[in-house]
Order: sequence, then C-alpha cells, then structure tokens
Amino acid sequence: MVSYNRLRRENEKINERNLAEIYGWQSDLDSIAISADRTAKIARYSESIIEDIDSQFEKATKLNKTDITFLLLATGLQCIRQYIIGTITQRTDDKTAARKTNGHGDEHSDRSHRLYNPSLDEIITNPVPFDAIFGGKEFDLGIGGGFTHRAKTVGHDPLLGWIFGTMNIATSTVTVSEGLRSFHVLTGYASNGAARDKISMHADTFKILDSCKRKLLDEGIEGKEKIGESLKKEAIHLKSDIYSTASLPLPIISTISVKSARDLASYGLDMGNCVKIGSQAAFAILINSLIGMIHGLLYDESIYLSKDLYSVKTRKILSYSNLIASASNVIAVAIAAAVGISSGNPEVIKKSVNYLDIGGIMVTIYRVISDRNFICAVKKEFLSQQWYSIVLEG
Repeated sequence: MVSYNRLRRENEKINERNLAEIYGWQSDLDSIAISADRTAKIARYSESIIEDIDSQFEKATKLNKTDITFLLLATGLQCIRQYIIGTITQRTDDKTAARKTNGHGDEHSDRSHRLYNPSLDEIITNPVPFDAIFGGKEFDLGIGGGFTHRAKTVGHDPLLGWIFGTMNIATSTVTVSEGLRSFHVLTGYASNGAARDKISMHADTFKILDSCKRKLLDEGIEGKEKIGESLKKEAIHLKSDIYSTASLPLPIISTISVKSARDLASYGLDMGNCVKIGSQAAFAILINSLIGMIHGLLYDESIYLSKDLYSVKTRKILSYSNLIASASNVIAVAIAAAVGISSGNPEVIKKSVNYLDIGGIMVTIYRVISDRNFICAVKKEFLSQQWYSIVLEG
C-alpha cells in the first residue's frame, strides 16, 4: 500500500511536469505564430516601410534656412575665387609681366667683363644673363625668343633654374639645356649702338660651379651676398615669367627634350597653367574646408539624430555649391568665348578661356563622387538600424 501511494505521487509529479512543458510549448507556438504573422505583414508591406524609412532619412538631412545660407555663401566664395585667380593669371608680354612683379627694378647691360666674378652691384643692376639672345647665332644655339628660348636655357627651368639660374646670375653666364654647355655673357653693342647682353665666348660649367662654391665658402660676407642676391633675382625672374605670354616649360623636361617641352606647351601644358590649376584646386579645397568646419560647429545633438546625419547636410552644401559654381563658370566662359568668336576678336577668346576653372572643376568632380559615397554609406546604415528596430524590436 505504501509502495502504491508513493508511485501515485511520483506519477502525479510527472504529469504536472508534462503539462507544464505542454503549456510552455503552446506558449512558444503562440509566440511563433504571432511572430510569423507579424513577419508576414512586414514582408507584405516592406516596400512602404522602406519608403517611410527613406522619407525619415531625407527629412533628417534636408537643408534648412541656415544650411541654405551656408550654400549661398560657399557658392559666392567659389565664384569670387574663380574671378580673382582668372584675373591674376591673365597672360601679358614680358615687359608688362616684369613691371607687375615686385622687386623687378630697372636693369641695363653694363658688365665689367670679369669672368665668373661679377661685382654685387653688377649682379643687381644687370638683367639675368640667361635672358641673352644676342650673339647666340655665332655658336649655333638656336635659342631665338619666346618659349624656345626659355626651354633651351636651364635658368628658366622652374626646378633646375634655382640651381643653374642662380649660378648663372652669380657668374654672368648662361647654360643651355643641350649638353649643359655654358657661355660667358658680356656687354655688347647692337648696330644702333645700344648696349646689350651678348653671348660672347665658351665657359666651363664646372668652373661656374666651383666659382659659386668659393663665393659661399671662401669669400666671406661679400661672396654670400652675391649668391643670396643671385637667388633672389632668380626667384623674381621666374615669378615674372610664369604668367607671361610664353610662360615657362615644365620642370626638367626641357633638359631631356626641348621638342617635348615645346609640344606640351602647345597643348597648354606649361608651368603657368600647371601653377594656375593647382592654385584653383587648392583654394577651392580651402573654401570647402572652411565652410565644412564652420557648419560642423553648429551641430546640436539634441536636435539631430547623429553626427553622421548632420555631416550629410554639410556634404550636400559642399557638393551643391561646387556644382553651381562650376556650372556657372563653364557657362560664363562659353558665352564670353562665343562673343569673341562672333566678333572675330582672339584676345577676348584668350581672356575668357583663361577664366575657365579647371582646378575647381576637378575638385567638384571629386566632391560629387566622394560625398555621394559618404551619403550612401550613412543612408545604408540608417536604413539598417531602422529596419532592425522595426523587425526585431517591434
């Protein structure tokens, strides 16, 4: 009897556990059924849910009045930059370019014919010797004038000129790119009796280097002043030539092949245009950075959902402003060039094309691509977070 009662109690406990498990399974099945039904509804209306999330993203990143003010400011600054750089970089003749360059004084040929060792006053008051053309025919140099002359004289190289041009000025010589041959530049006289720099005799390039070394190391303050003044004169001369009509060749290329440097220049690839494009791009980036930083300072975490969403607004401002400025620049240049063509005035065409903001357009293309990728990445993250919240968190 005792054994029977014990077995009955154990059986009741087993039945209770089984019922509890059954009820648990039933609850789980009910939960699964509810989730399945909810998932089915979400799947059925997924397109409208995604559209709603997308609408939330657009609303969160929409430009407000403050953002529009930044957009107009950024666009205005970009347009002003285009005009200023286009005006500053207008090509002029050599004399006009020299007058416009600070430090370019009144120069005349009056050399004392002291080989490799002109006086400090001579260095200051005489033209740079590598500008000499007179006498070049006697040595069959073919340096002529304009761009060919600058491509064939190493003193006009935007990079090597800082070395060779400075040494030429300090020793009253000229070094040509073909074989790095050098010649003494003395004062000669034209048929009308005017004093002019003249390429007069062969010089030794190694002696030029040695003479400059001695000036720096052995001739005390005077020697250093000569090199310092020569370097200053070289800097002023390169600056005055860069936006002259002929401009300067690209660095080093002319020492390898004068023809290649001349061909590149005929396609607009000279130092003046390269510096100009670089300046356009650099100042466009600077304006974008300033606008981006100032706009970023206005971020308020109590208003905006996240820093990334606010950054989307900043990116939109920069992309839109760059696009508007570049488009207006292209249209304005095209209209001005068309006026020049219709009137048959090549000067108008040259001046208008000079305002074409190539560097700014390059920055605009980069901004559009990079900003689009950034916005897409932020939008993807936003959609993922919102979808997770709806599907898994209810």
